[in-house]
Amino acid sequence: MLDWKIILDLLVSVLLVATIGYAVMLNQRLTQLRRNRDDLAKIIVSFNEATVRAESSIPKLRKAADDAGQSLQDRVEKAQSLRDDLAFMIERADTMANRLENAVRSARTEVKGGPAPAPPPAPRAQTGGAASATSGPASGGGFGHSSARAATMAAAAAASEQDADERSEAERELLRALQSMR
Repeated sequence: MLDWKIILDLLVSVLLVATIGYAVMLNQRLTQLRRNRDDLAKIIVSFNEATVRAESSIPKLRKAADDAGQSLQDRVEKAQSLRDDLAFMIERADTMANRLENAVRSARTEVKGGPAPAPPPAPRAQTGGAASATSGPASGGGFGHSSARAATMAAAAAASEQDADERSEAERELLRALQSMR
């Protein structure tokens, strides 16, 4: 029976060696897990720090976006105001061009013959006002002789008789430009 005891002792020792080997391998894996856990903890800490920085920068970004939006809104309002002013100035310039055109026509008819009644000014569309104002007498077309020049001067004089308080700055500049063309 000794043989069986030795065989059983050998079997237990082999199993103990296998268990010790398995315990060593398990210890190595646990060490790796602990090392990875420390790395994971470092990653989590840096992620938390990044999250805190991102949360603290959100109000700054909102403020910057609000400031940019307000600045853009102010510029849009200024642009709309300028657009309205320009539309008004174009309308006034169109009216002034009609007056000048009528004055030139009447001056030409006075030079050629007797006085003729001037036709009433035709209303012009606002979109074509700038183009029609430059195609009229102010563009210089047909002013090759002295009677046309006299008609222009007469028209400018007639326009200058208008009350100065009624005129806008644009009308005054237009009159100055016409007078400087003499």
